[in-house]
Amino acid sequence: MQNSTKYILAIESSCDDTSAAVLANEKVLSNVVANQEIHQKYGGVVPELASRAHQQNIVPVVDQALKQANINKNQLSAIAFTRGPGLMGSLLVGTSFAKSLALGLAIPLIEVNHMQAHILAHFIEDKTQKTPKFPFLAMTISGGHTQIVLVKSYFEMEVLGQTLDDAVGEAFDKSAKILGLPYPGGPLIDNYAKEGNPLAYPFPKPKVDGLNFSFSGLKTSILYFLQRETQKNPQFKSENIADICASIQYTILEILMDKLTIAVAQTEVKRVAIGGGVAANSGIRQRLREAENKMGWETYIPKFEYCTDNAAMIGIVGYLKYLNKDFVNQSVVAKARYVI
Repeated sequence: MQNSTKYILAIESSCDDTSAAVLANEKVLSNVVANQEIHQKYGGVVPELASRAHQQNIVPVVDQALKQANINKNQLSAIAFTRGPGLMGSLLVGTSFAKSLALGLAIPLIEVNHMQAHILAHFIEDKTQKTPKFPFLAMTISGGHTQIVLVKSYFEMEVLGQTLDDAVGEAFDKSAKILGLPYPGGPLIDNYAKEGNPLAYPFPKPKVDGLNFSFSGLKTSILYFLQRETQKNPQFKSENIADICASIQYTILEILMDKLTIAVAQTEVKRVAIGGGVAANSGIRQRLREAENKMGWETYIPKFEYCTDNAAMIGIVGYLKYLNKDFVNQSVVAKARYVI
């Protein structure tokens, strides 16, 4: 750690959460998140509404982050922001705000890849979470992404496999929507699954070469299964909701763990970390703990607050880039598609 304290203000606005955090070197002083409940009645994120909500939220969220950290804006060393990937309208709000504030304060501006941040969230200084040594395998699982990444150093990462269609979080949410559960449905499936039999209804696992994933076929098979059973018994969903959710979750987790097991065998790297919103799922956390015991893996599971979209993870990347003097100028633009 450096002798002098560097204060990084971080801004995250890639989807529907507006977040700001202040880090003192690797330590989080504040991590404020404003959720957007407006999307619930539409059953998914509406990009235009998300962008407008970010515009309303960003000033109070940044103000709250500075107050909770007990510092003023003139003490900031740099501003880090999510450049992408994400929804363009949402990204533009955070990018524009970060550029303006950095210009006004005459301090460095640092762009951050959102997916890289999910991985490097493991390096936030926190007594409750372990930090992996390099190299390690990272599985980033969220509403928009599913990837297995070989992490060789902070900024040397190789994507070994990724989804060819839907992301895993999308598979959870769309399955929940078919079941008539409100958005976001992933956490609700997780809760119901705890009470159900995971082997009640076997769903097919897609056959995909290598370390890539596919979830669209699973989603379709769940839809057809529920249509068939509901025709026989109109109350089928409500009467068997726990078993259905447990079976859906079991199949999704089997797909993830199968690919992760292949990746460990191919790379001979037994350090495995997860990140992204679906990393908050109790089932995947349990499966990783079991793999640690059964297969001798070292597993790294982030705190819940660092799984979902948050600015603290943007801040840790910002701090690491600050040490390298990896800054951008005012010509930087948001990127909806931004590969690691």
